[in-house]
Amino acid sequence: MSGRHPFRELTRDIAPERRRRIDEMKRELLAEMPLHELRRARALTQKDLAETLHVTQPAIAKLEQRADVYVSSLRSYIEAVGGRLRIVAEFPEGEVAITNFAEVGEEAEG
Repeated sequence: MSGRHPFRELTRDIAPERRRRIDEMKRELLAEMPLHELRRARALTQKDLAETLHVTQPAIAKLEQRADVYVSSLRSYIEAVGGRLRIVAEFPEGEVAITNFAEVGEEAEG
């Protein structure tokens, strides 16, 4: 016996409450991730992204490692991996979408 089992077999007996907790943890992990993990989750290499953005692969590596990035660079990166950048400020009373970072000609969402 090899001790190997299909993942489906290993997870079929998980209790519904535990499955809900696992699903919630997965949602939380997917809701926040560094740029390089986002790129990998979208099945893109640094080279792929560099070609799309017309920059070098080292420029992508540098962007992914920086803690301080221009909004325009971040927007380009997010759009190149298939997303749309929104800047949202969180307050105890709720969230506010910041619209003055919208590109020229874009309509602000309300």
